[in-house]
Amino acid sequence: MTTLAVLSLLVWLYLLAAHGRFWQSGPELPPPRATTAPSVAVVVPARDEAPVIGESLRSLLAQDYAGPLRVILVNDASSDATGAIARGIADPRLTILDARPRPAGWSGKLWAIAQGLAETGTAELVLLTDADIVHDRRHLASLVAQAERGNLDLVSEMVALNCASTAEHALVPAFVFFFQLLYPFAWVNDPLRATAAAAGGTMLIRRRALERIGGIAAVSGALIDDVALAGMVKRGGRIWLGHSVLARSVRSYPALVDIWRMVTRTAYVQLRFSPLLLLATTLGMTLTFLIPPVAALFGHGSARWWGWLVWGAMAAAYHPTLHRYRRSFLWAPLLPLIAAFYLAATIGSAGNHHLGRGVAWKGRAYQGAGA
Repeated sequence: MTTLAVLSLLVWLYLLAAHGRFWQSGPELPPPRATTAPSVAVVVPARDEAPVIGESLRSLLAQDYAGPLRVILVNDASSDATGAIARGIADPRLTILDARPRPAGWSGKLWAIAQGLAETGTAELVLLTDADIVHDRRHLASLVAQAERGNLDLVSEMVALNCASTAEHALVPAFVFFFQLLYPFAWVNDPLRATAAAAGGTMLIRRRALERIGGIAAVSGALIDDVALAGMVKRGGRIWLGHSVLARSVRSYPALVDIWRMVTRTAYVQLRFSPLLLLATTLGMTLTFLIPPVAALFGHGSARWWGWLVWGAMAAAYHPTLHRYRRSFLWAPLLPLIAAFYLAATIGSAGNHHLGRGVAWKGRAYQGAGA
């Protein structure tokens, strides 16, 4: 136990000192107006989004942006009133498309995006955003300003996720914390590092960058499409990833099972369907998050003291993310338990795959998708 506690300590010393300052939960874009206003087309794929689509589209059409702006909604075979609600918004800048049947080899979302992109004309910038995102009227201008200021090919933001239910209080900040750990934003934003990631809720991309990588077809089968797209764009350009204070998701996860389903949908995809990567992830998360409280509560002598020290450091590292979501620091010591939930969901995701259940989302099954 002492050896394991010391190994966990070494892991956390590395994470805190040399892993891209992931725990700081930054950066954020300021909300300035863009000094230039190139043309922008917004593409919104939507499948069964009736409860949120009206608020989302109205927030996009209300953007305080000086340049030409179009919004293209792709209604992806919705079984609810998504299309009708969108058509009830009378604005000449809004185009509504009904998606064609999905070809083999494409994920549903990316096929919808591809059809939307075909309607963007000559817009210099394209904003890809989800149907459950509500945008402050300054949001687009701040994204464009960042892209122009740094001559960036892709600007993406982790929008503020819904955090209202008890399940969301417990698990949503940790989801963001683990994303930052997996893809340190400072490394993503460093052109000298290969680390690439984006957050699918907000991705502003230059048309020239899309053309360079061969269009959205280059990632047609990817289920973790935002990270795949960022990886391709960064190979020949510059990208930026941060946190948004001007956009928020209104999608709710009211119960633990809702978050479980969200994680199991793509966790094993993230591991490239590899049992070896699953084993490495299990061992790594156990050493990093589970050994410290076990050593603190059940160890003896120096193992107990090392366990308490690492558990305290872990809680301190989690605090900035909790602060972002206005959650009490009292949640911080529970991070090991929360990590155990995410690890169990990852193992469940692998189990679904090997039992032949594949990946399912909104009534669609993607057997072997992304493999």
